[in-house]
Amino acid sequence: MQAPTDRPAFDADPMRRYETDGYAIFRNVLDAELIEEADRHVRWLQERHPDRTGEDLSHDLVAKDPFWVRLVSDDRLLDVAQRFVGPDIALFASAYISKPPFTGKPVLWHQDGAFWPLDPMRVVTLWLAVDRSTPENGCLRVIPGSHKEVLHEVRERGDAGAVFGVESAAGVDESEAADLVLEPGDVEVHHPNIMHGSEANDSPYRRCGLTIRYIPTSTRIIEEPLPYPSALLLRGEPGVNEYQPRPRYVEGLHMPFRGCEDWA
Repeated sequence: MQAPTDRPAFDADPMRRYETDGYAIFRNVLDAELIEEADRHVRWLQERHPDRTGEDLSHDLVAKDPFWVRLVSDDRLLDVAQRFVGPDIALFASAYISKPPFTGKPVLWHQDGAFWPLDPMRVVTLWLAVDRSTPENGCLRVIPGSHKEVLHEVRERGDAGAVFGVESAAGVDESEAADLVLEPGDVEVHHPNIMHGSEANDSPYRRCGLTIRYIPTSTRIIEEPLPYPSALLLRGEPGVNEYQPRPRYVEGLHMPFRGCEDWA
């Protein structure tokens, strides 16, 4: 097991930090047992989809996976999301980014909102730590305050060996970057305009996190075909979108989990 790392003692007022810096951290949001199930889920997905890397377990898999939907609809996560998007909440997209030891790829500097088919761009990302996340294993890095900038153009970077071969065309002063050290069960929340990325994982420890993109149901998903593959109504009124049906658990087809009988 990776040795403990001291964590910055900030975010006594996470909403204020989000307003001023564009991100916030909520500690110990999910219990250890559920995080262990999430860890098992990542390993199950990689066995089931051997053609995909740990950084490519993405939104096209979500809506047919009962545990994934159970996880993103956990009331503790929705209660965090509600502080940012209100009581009527839908899932736009979700993906694991599981960087393996020694070979985990970097994520180039980018703004999420530059890529998303949403109108208006009212959305919040929750980044759930499945593993301990540190600078040594390629933790999330942000440029505090950059959420106040407009969405910049993007450019291809095929030479970087990155998770996504695209980056923001705007320059970044990396001396201003904040490394976000997280423990399993912690949740980092960030604005769609904030500049962020991560380094490669050259350590002997995996770095896995689950990204969850929540929208208010008044934000329209505008990419065809509809409903969007990972669009799910999670709380409140349905608003303006079409949604995928809640998946049913089938023994032998899906990963078993606590409470899976309620999904049958």
